[in-house]
Amino acid sequence: MLKQKRLALINDVTGFGRCSVTVELPIISALKIQVCPLPTAILSVHTGFKNYFMDDFTDRMNFYADSWQKNSLTFDAVATGFFGSAAQIEIVRRVIKTFPAAVIIDPVMGDHGKIYRTYTREMCRRMRELLEFADLVTPNLTEACELLGVPYPEGGVVSDSELATMAANIAAKTRGGRVIITGATLAAGDGSDITNFIFDGGQVSVVTSRRLGGDRSGTGDVFFAVAAASWLNGETLTAATRKAADFVAKCIAHAEQLNLPWNWGLPFEEFLTDLR
Repeated sequence: MLKQKRLALINDVTGFGRCSVTVELPIISALKIQVCPLPTAILSVHTGFKNYFMDDFTDRMNFYADSWQKNSLTFDAVATGFFGSAAQIEIVRRVIKTFPAAVIIDPVMGDHGKIYRTYTREMCRRMRELLEFADLVTPNLTEACELLGVPYPEGGVVSDSELATMAANIAAKTRGGRVIITGATLAAGDGSDITNFIFDGGQVSVVTSRRLGGDRSGTGDVFFAVAAASWLNGETLTAATRKAADFVAKCIAHAEQLNLPWNWGLPFEEFLTDLR
């Protein structure tokens, strides 16, 4: 009997800037998975803009999830993104226990060696505790260091062996043993490549892409959406990572052609029909 996969997406909803649910919902939908958002916050624009409106959804998240439970909804996966408070992480623990499913965690905590200003030490600690439920975790290098409580490497440059150790140590904290450390710069290279290091139940692989342009908001969300949905659809973690990296590269190249400001995100809409 045919059955469409259904994913509960716990993340913020941002009106402009191409990030979080605004990016992930259409991309995951294009990969034929039904997306059911549970908002952690509502923002007019993301925090990379000088002026933004934000409505914290913490006090309503339990009521929202209760409605799902009362309607006997089920999910094939629960995916998490941005959290606005430590209380939200506790709510997510409850959601995960209420709706047994695969759990995919994108620990949106920081970048370039710095934790986001909205994250407290308690939130970082709670995020580490959430790993025990994860079947797949997709941290960038900053987040991987924070999850392990180790210093960020000087200049953000690491070796293959360092990434392997970090990925294995994060995987050991999860139930699924799958980790993708995204967007790393290898010491052996000249800085022109971006490396995604994959750890899948003890097997390791690397997906490398050419670095194009500067940093752009929402890149990690685009990558996460393609990789998570492709993996949930049965692709290997390496194949899912390659698909995500290629899609992101195509979007970045087009953003450069359009000369978009960095905080406008990736023009993924142009390529949604390419996703299979």
